[in-house]
Amino acid sequence: MTLTGISPLNTRLRLAILLLAAGEGSRLGGHPKALLKKDGKTLLRSFISCVEEMAPVEVVIVTGFYAQAIESEIESCEILNLPIQIVRSPHPQAGQASSVRLGIETLKSDYDVLLVALSDQPNIGSTEIGALLDQYRYRSAHEEIVLPQVNGQRGNPVLFSKKAVEAILSMPEMVCRPYMDQNPALVKIYETDNTAFILDVDTEADIQKLGISR
Repeated sequence: MTLTGISPLNTRLRLAILLLAAGEGSRLGGHPKALLKKDGKTLLRSFISCVEEMAPVEVVIVTGFYAQAIESEIESCEILNLPIQIVRSPHPQAGQASSVRLGIETLKSDYDVLLVALSDQPNIGSTEIGALLDQYRYRSAHEEIVLPQVNGQRGNPVLFSKKAVEAILSMPEMVCRPYMDQNPALVKIYETDNTAFILDVDTEADIQKLGISR
């Protein structure tokens, strides 16, 4: 197997982050998932604290439904030197794909790799993101995407090289999921038993199961 030659010991990846927080939370009775709480902190605040440690070159957060409440939470976070850009989806009812496209079109930094993350995964932290970055560093030369998978189930977040993002942007209306489906040879599957990658909060039952509060 031919490796890219990137060493985690002497090369720091320039990380950009796209966080999707535009959803309606309809199965929760209309509640912003990003503002659900675990251990007394909103999922949004916990995620921001986690990625701040990684010194990303850019953070884009897409809001939509509940934009004002989510943006107020972002502004209330004690953020030091974290380059956050908030972009509101004008059509959040169009679904996640439209938010992804808006988010990647907003990117402006000179990054190496993009993390596309969801705002409703309470157990995603620095350990999980670090594991994805390690997989990216040691990917084969032709691989441009790192997709976590648990017992055959696709997970999130997902890493995309800048080359992959530019390829997606070159095609009108293309977004990440169909691009992966159409280009499986570019995808490095990260097989793991860490269920954090497949746990999200969709229903009241999830809230109870995962120890989440409103």
